[in-house]
Amino acid sequence: MPDSQDTTLDPRPVLAGAAGASAAAEANSPAVEFRDIDIAYGKFVAVRDFSLSIAKGSFVTLLGPSGCGKTTILRSIAGLVDISGGQIMIGGRRVDDIPIYKRNIGLVFQSYALFPHKNVFDNVAFGLKYRNVPKPEIARKVGRALEMVRLPGSEKKLPSQLSGGQQQRIALARAIVFEPQVLLLDEPLSALDANMREEMRVEIKKIQKETGITAIFVTHDQEEALSMSDRIVVMNAGAMEQIGTPEEVYETPATAFVADFLGKANMLAGTVHGSDRKTAVVVLASGQTINAACPRPLAGGSKVTVVVRPQKLSVGAAASANRLSGRVVSASYLGGSAIYEIDIGGKANLRANAPIAGRVLREGETVDLGFDPEGCVLLDERGQRIS
Repeated sequence: MPDSQDTTLDPRPVLAGAAGASAAAEANSPAVEFRDIDIAYGKFVAVRDFSLSIAKGSFVTLLGPSGCGKTTILRSIAGLVDISGGQIMIGGRRVDDIPIYKRNIGLVFQSYALFPHKNVFDNVAFGLKYRNVPKPEIARKVGRALEMVRLPGSEKKLPSQLSGGQQQRIALARAIVFEPQVLLLDEPLSALDANMREEMRVEIKKIQKETGITAIFVTHDQEEALSMSDRIVVMNAGAMEQIGTPEEVYETPATAFVADFLGKANMLAGTVHGSDRKTAVVVLASGQTINAACPRPLAGGSKVTVVVRPQKLSVGAAASANRLSGRVVSASYLGGSAIYEIDIGGKANLRANAPIAGRVLREGETVDLGFDPEGCVLLDERGQRIS
């Protein structure tokens, strides 16, 4: 078993010169790199041709619906799932062909996975004892980890004496106490209530920044992904749909799937009436016409989908480049804003998330919606962003 200082991933001995070269390569390598990996269970391919490079110290989220392959990818880093093809690299060294305990990975699960019969100290210290760290050093490291998760003095408590949020903090302390190269978080907040989830988002991000650890987070919760991530990888059916900053994937979705899954955008089918190098004139199924920002000229008659986020729509706006008329189908009061579903004709209703101006509109009222061409994204017939 590795000792407290052993982060070696390859058990074979190397010459001094080779060791120096290896250290230099590791310093300049991504924290984690997937090289064309496939993961299959018999004939079922859970992940196909997946490649991704993750920079040291970054917070990357794998986002997608259930069954999209995000948890399978996460577990493959830890060695809990075998890959069928490709390579997984950590710090420039291949790890998919070595034992789990040599990967120096911290894990936080949805279920916390704390030992119910062990107190907090022994739960947090488990990984250190496994690595044969001296007892005085264990005490120091456990104390420091508990301070970071804001639970100092809880060493003698059992998990059953802690709230769900506190148990999650202990699970996090156990994962970071031995200073792993990579921290893996598998839907760690899904068992918490809404207020505690929001608090833990802030705590996890704060600890990740303080320690400088590379974190890979798995969730199906869009708000978690947008609020916590440096980059988001949107997954669908075992493949990557898009990767980018939260702003990039939200504001400029690369596909119809990303637009719909991340934020439930309005998707308006239409036909190009005319275009130039900046704007396309699109006739919607309702017969109404709008202008949408377009990076290149499109042929007249082309079938397109106009993507507009609910937040881009102003309700009752008098001055906008685009105006659509409709009827309020439903209204949901959210305090400072309201979500409206508005029938503009055609097959699809529009969803608008707008500040409340005086009062909440009532069902059946007619209303004008305004938005700018720059607030639109155009998709082609295949559901791919036009660029």
